[in-house]
Amino acid sequence: MSWGAGVATGVGSMPGGDAREAAKTVTGSLEALPYLPELPARGPGADMIGRTAGMLVEVYARVEPSGWRIGDRPGRDTKRARSWLGEDLDALEEYTQGYEGALKVSAVGPWTLAAALELRGGEAALGDPGACRDLTASLAEGLRAHLAEVRRRVPGARVVLQLDEPSLTAVLTGQVRTASGYRTYRAVDRAVVEGGLRELVTVAREATGTAPVVHSCAPGVPFGLLRRAGVEGVSFDFTLFTEREEEAVGEAVEAGTKLLVGVVPGVDGPLSDPAGSVMGVRTLWRRLGLSPGTLAESVVITPTCGLAGASPAYARTALAHCVRAARSLADNPE
Repeated sequence: MSWGAGVATGVGSMPGGDAREAAKTVTGSLEALPYLPELPARGPGADMIGRTAGMLVEVYARVEPSGWRIGDRPGRDTKRARSWLGEDLDALEEYTQGYEGALKVSAVGPWTLAAALELRGGEAALGDPGACRDLTASLAEGLRAHLAEVRRRVPGARVVLQLDEPSLTAVLTGQVRTASGYRTYRAVDRAVVEGGLRELVTVAREATGTAPVVHSCAPGVPFGLLRRAGVEGVSFDFTLFTEREEEAVGEAVEAGTKLLVGVVPGVDGPLSDPAGSVMGVRTLWRRLGLSPGTLAESVVITPTCGLAGASPAYARTALAHCVRAARSLADNPE
């Protein structure tokens, strides 16, 4: 899918608790690739784990002092998560009347979800291969329904699914801590991780016509694994990018994978000029020997992560800055 040249978008979360204000800001700032905002300030169920837990089919979760735990039946936490998602969709529908471009929606990916959701005994689902498979299957069914609902509400949109996987690297390297905190879960085999992601890639392709984007704001994003899983794009924090990852990024770009590059700080602070914000991206492109003509088509500019920790005024400024920075790549790729 081509989103056009010089495109900007956000990662997911926005400050505050007003769904209409968030939708108005996102759709007004991002004409080419707006997105369905998350508003975690409203509390459990509006956070990314809670929102996705509310999408699951025949798997229910409730809030415990230690976090989200799988239960036997839908309780008030599940109902609250679903209610807030409905409110967010109502607001998005209101501000996208007649919209016919790309529209991004997000959900937590299967491996971060498995690392975050506890089983009845208090340990993460990640430690139980059978529970991981069940979660992935439940998420797949939930996403089919969610994507169909978005397409019903915004019929002219080309929906893009983003899977949030901030724990993906920790899952692959055995760094997710157990409930006691004294040990970690065994690293999950890369082929198993890739297979789980590929299952969601298939769901997204069937529901939207395109593969999903995977986002991680953690260090060490596994670009090669994500490319092999068939994702459409990889969203990452450019401030955490290292030379060790350059070869994998070059291979991903040459294979047609889009890069959603986080260059604008997600919390209040001074911003450089838009061209300066993407100077490192231009430098990377030259170092990889990639054609300057492909830069603006291959790269989407974003904040480094979600904007939930920012002030509303800064969130609006940051999104506008992303738009100007993306435009500078299109106007002057070299």
